[in-house]
Amino acid sequence: MFCHSLVKIVFLVFFCFANTCSGASDDFIKTSCGATRYPDLCYQTLSAYASSIQKNPLQLANAALNVTLESAESTSNSVLNMLKAHNLSPKEAGAISDCVENMKDSVDELRESLMTMTDLEGPDFNMKMSNIQTWVSAALTDEDTCMDGFEGNAMNGKVKNTIRSYIEKVAQLTSNALALINKVA
Repeated sequence: MFCHSLVKIVFLVFFCFANTCSGASDDFIKTSCGATRYPDLCYQTLSAYASSIQKNPLQLANAALNVTLESAESTSNSVLNMLKAHNLSPKEAGAISDCVENMKDSVDELRESLMTMTDLEGPDFNMKMSNIQTWVSAALTDEDTCMDGFEGNAMNGKVKNTIRSYIEKVAQLTSNALALINKVA
């Protein structure tokens, strides 16, 4: 009987601690996301990682970068599939082809940033963080450049709107990741 009661007490203490930590992590994410341009999207995409982020700004930035990379890869594949799957005008095909190249560059820059994030130890922390900021900024520029190709009325509205919606979400995630990285730097 004593052992059973002790197990219940240990479980309750652990349960309460876990919920308190989760709540604190959740609050940390919400507060941190408040400093981004797209706080609702930030919180929505990062709150699932609360247990690994806890209250660590570096883990938060890392999670944001991971989410951004996954979205950029998915978007890159979707845009490439649109290039293959539709009867497009030459202008549309050219804009989508350019966008595919921009998204490949963006994915490469985000990957490089993520790899560098895993090795920030040592005296060259500032240099590494500066490189990460540069690469993530360049990824954002690539995404914006991709969207620029869809300006004007010579495009099929559905194709243009679909691609723009994909790219806009990735650009928002990238912007949020950059803001969280800037807080770490």
